[in-house]
Amino acid sequence: MIPLGTNRDPDARQGPARRLPVWPRLAALLLAGAAVWLWAGRPSLAGAEALETPPADAAPKRELTPAEAERERQWARQRERMVELGLRGRGIRNRRVLAALGKVARHEFVPTRVAHLAYADRALPIGHEQTISQPYIVALMTQAADPQPEHKVLEVGTGSGYQAAVLAELVAEVYTIELVPALAREATARLKRLGYGNVHARAGDGYLGWPKAAPFDAILVTCGADHVPRPLWEQLKPGGKLVIPVGPPGRMWLRVLSKGADGKERSRDLIPVRFVPLRRPGDRPEK
Repeated sequence: MIPLGTNRDPDARQGPARRLPVWPRLAALLLAGAAVWLWAGRPSLAGAEALETPPADAAPKRELTPAEAERERQWARQRERMVELGLRGRGIRNRRVLAALGKVARHEFVPTRVAHLAYADRALPIGHEQTISQPYIVALMTQAADPQPEHKVLEVGTGSGYQAAVLAELVAEVYTIELVPALAREATARLKRLGYGNVHARAGDGYLGWPKAAPFDAILVTCGADHVPRPLWEQLKPGGKLVIPVGPPGRMWLRVLSKGADGKERSRDLIPVRFVPLRRPGDRPEK
């Protein structure tokens, strides 16, 4: 047995001056090993800086003035009141839908002259003989579509872009088509400015859908039709839902069509509604 404290180094035979106790040497080895382990396991400084540094092309957000901050708080209070009274109070139960309408700044999607009415439960004119739907109808149609985070959704009738923005808060990708080129340009610029990068917008004939992006998990049509466009039904995935106002003017119902796994159609009507008509290229606007 070798007594504790005896140096087992072969060079110890050269004399007592080279002998060291075992415990100090063991401690030194442990400390050295710990230092190597900590150095190898630490994140690199460059990597840490890369995570904290914004991309070079990311514009820093402008700090709001006190007056602007107060105005934003007022808008937020109006949205909260709209959600509680106009949506939850009228039977909208989907929590994600309620949260989305409580977040999207509807006043950004209406003309300045009617911005004070942005959170009233009413449709508002947006120019080009088109309107933005009342918040309750937007919420009802969105809830009926049953949007999920992984979904890809088509909207027919972009308008000002409000419905597309609500959907963008709820799904992975939104494709939206607007017949009026000027509205399509304005909505595209607005959605980009507000940071909705998952919305793809274009001008075109919404009746034909967006074949290159199909199939879709859900399709919402924000204008009234006298029948369900066949191209839209064909671009709907099995298990998907198509939400559309259907019927003649004055007798229109908000209809939800579900496509079964076998491709069969099941439908139900929710409530009577009024919408601007679904138009196609060459149609004259109704007076």
